[in-house]
Amino acid sequence: MPLVACVIPAYDAARTLASVIGGIRIAVPHAVTIVVDDGSRDTTGVEAARWADHVVTLPRNRGKGAALRAGFEAALAMGAINILTIDADGQHDPACAPRLLAALLDADVVIGARERRGSTMPVHRRLSNAVSAVAISLCMGRRLADSQSGYRAMRAVVLASVAPTGDRYEYETDFLIQVARLGLRITCVAVPTIYGAPSHFRELRDAARVVRTICRGLPFAMGSAATAPAK
Repeated sequence: MPLVACVIPAYDAARTLASVIGGIRIAVPHAVTIVVDDGSRDTTGVEAARWADHVVTLPRNRGKGAALRAGFEAALAMGAINILTIDADGQHDPACAPRLLAALLDADVVIGARERRGSTMPVHRRLSNAVSAVAISLCMGRRLADSQSGYRAMRAVVLASVAPTGDRYEYETDFLIQVARLGLRITCVAVPTIYGAPSHFRELRDAARVVRTICRGLPFAMGSAATAPAK
């Protein structure tokens, strides 16, 4: 039974996948690496088969949410106790993984919050990340520094309590909102921003999905605030 499973959703990530897996193996030697090849058009599947401990292949591109869902199912089937997620595009430093996992001693979900100031992240992405963090914080009733980071650690038992919807980036948003609704502990750990490989996030279509998910969560947040006892 693995103590830690590292789920890596991958789409057209052949160029960076090996270094991400290698970095995780150095940082967390006991982790089992699970790559979900989300219908890649390049040789991601070949690289995954070569370097990962376990590979899940989706026959067509379904989106990051679907890839995470498939990876979580594989991790739970293995009996993992803690689960780490990291993107395959090399935009997260695997060396930070032990800090995220260590933070699970006092939390149920840990987010690797990317440092925006002084980073190479494009200005428009920096702005959209900041705005979405504020909006999702309102839904959750607590401040969240980075809501879009794919670098996360969580207790496996959390996945038995939530059922996020959506197959693309809105899945991660719904996950956080559902975790907050259950009153589970969420914390952030600062991680550096490494921006190089192009993002698969589609500014209009994926942003619209995230916005719809946030809008569904706002009535709950407002209702909770209205019924909260006065201090």
